[in-house]
Amino acid sequence: MAEAYCVKCRAKREMSDPKEVEINAKGGNKRRALQGICPNCGTKMMRILPNK
Repeated sequence: MAEAYCVKCRAKREMSDPKEVEINAKGGNKRRALQGICPNCGTKMMRILPNK
C-alpha cells in the first residue's frame, strides 16, 4: 500500500511494515513521513508525506 524508492535496489517498491513518523525539517518544524523496510534487500526506506 505504501510505495517508496529503495536507494539500494534503485527501484520503487512496496514497503513492508510502514509506520508514520515525524522528522525534523527546516526552521525547527516537523514533517510527517512513512518509514518501512524494503522487502527485497532489507534496507530502511522513507517517504515524506504532505502536510496536514
